[in-house]
Amino acid sequence: MTSDQNFIEIGRRTIQIEKDAIEAMLPRVGEDFSNACRLMLECRGRIVVVGMGKSGHIARKISATLASTGTPAFYVHPGEASHGDMGMITADDVVLAISNSGETAEVVTLLPLFKRMGAAVISMTGKPASTLAQAAEVNLNTGVDKEACPLDLAPTSSTTTQLVMGDALAIALLEARGFTAEDFAFSHPGGALGRRLLLKVQDIMHEGNRIPTVKKGTRLGEALLEMTRKGLGMTSIIDENNVVVGIFTDGDLRRALDHGVDPHNTTIDDVMTIKCTTITPDILAAEALRIMDDRKINALICVDHDRHAVGAINMHDLLKAGVV
Repeated sequence: MTSDQNFIEIGRRTIQIEKDAIEAMLPRVGEDFSNACRLMLECRGRIVVVGMGKSGHIARKISATLASTGTPAFYVHPGEASHGDMGMITADDVVLAISNSGETAEVVTLLPLFKRMGAAVISMTGKPASTLAQAAEVNLNTGVDKEACPLDLAPTSSTTTQLVMGDALAIALLEARGFTAEDFAFSHPGGALGRRLLLKVQDIMHEGNRIPTVKKGTRLGEALLEMTRKGLGMTSIIDENNVVVGIFTDGDLRRALDHGVDPHNTTIDDVMTIKCTTITPDILAAEALRIMDDRKINALICVDHDRHAVGAINMHDLLKAGVV
């Protein structure tokens, strides 16, 4: 029976074998890799990724990575392609065909069809002399000395090198396209990343009469009532021209009470924070979060170019929006 120590040794051995396989690929990333990137970058259609079996699973992942990083791509099952799905592929597309042996029948059968329609083919194989490699415009060598499987049968090291080569292609194209974090968010609008990269302050800020505001000269007690009514833990202070000149927060209140300030006989001018941090409503909500973290504050006033208050936001708003 396998002991716990043996499990650990087998796990480490597997990782080491696959690590060695990846390192062996480094010298192969050269002119062929560059040519493959160029073909994909100049593609007027989409990248069609095909593969069978375990290579098919890797092909699906590579197509998803390409699509989410700025290179339109989709996966086609080679078996289904022979039964109608070839209609999904056009002459403007580039085919990325994956097969460790380079002789997978379902993939090789499609080669004459790709050639006839004029779609360029990039192959990813473990055997540069194989049928698929020789028929392709460019071949990427993902061959391995041995699989991590002790029987040298189950695709392990070979699928790892395919996956890594696919990631290398995707990232090379991402950088070539100048793909940004905001571009990435458009491909992931439903997740936490999309919320962080797409949501702007103006989408979640409090506006109009929901903005806590008092005039200069207002008694501190009245300012506290405004803070209570609006529930943001602060109030902005404006002058006679409605320009924001300061802020008063719950933290300022605690400090004022510590100094024995009388709320009924003190004006907000005496206790407010002048030259307060403000933001514009068009910045990303994630940037507002960063500003709050850097300044160690929990609320911000949003102003226009004339420093008129147009909104207010606090940490709770960011939490509720899923930015934090």
